[in-house]
Amino acid sequence: MNITQQHYAGLVRKISPGSTLKIDCLNAFWTGGLICCIGQALTDSFTGLMGMPLKDARCLTSISLIFIAVLLTGLSLFDKIAKFAGAGTLVPITGFANSVAAPAIEFKSEGMIMGLGAKLFVIAGPVIVYGTVSSVLYGLVLCTVRWAGG
Repeated sequence: MNITQQHYAGLVRKISPGSTLKIDCLNAFWTGGLICCIGQALTDSFTGLMGMPLKDARCLTSISLIFIAVLLTGLSLFDKIAKFAGAGTLVPITGFANSVAAPAIEFKSEGMIMGLGAKLFVIAGPVIVYGTVSSVLYGLVLCTVRWAGG
């Protein structure tokens, strides 16, 4: 049976699901924005209702967002939200908390050392290394530019 390229391309288009890029981007945008709004609402609540200094309120907001992300990960809800929202859940603090908690939960059956200890930073480790290396390189470039400029 001979199939032409045009016929094959037509079959592929017919079978392949349509692109949902626009909807995916919209969902990521509003979900990420909602997470940020929740963070701002927490900060406002801590400063306004509890009378905390802004610095302390921001710290408690970070802790609260990490706790919520880890709790949702433990309840298997974060993955469902991430499947819907895509990159919107990667708002740094919640996405990072999930990337540490998920392997910890997944590999806990292998024990504290070989499971939890060895696999805890499987996903988050490269992010930490990349961030550290990037910041060092940026610092070197900045020092070089300042030193060369006088």
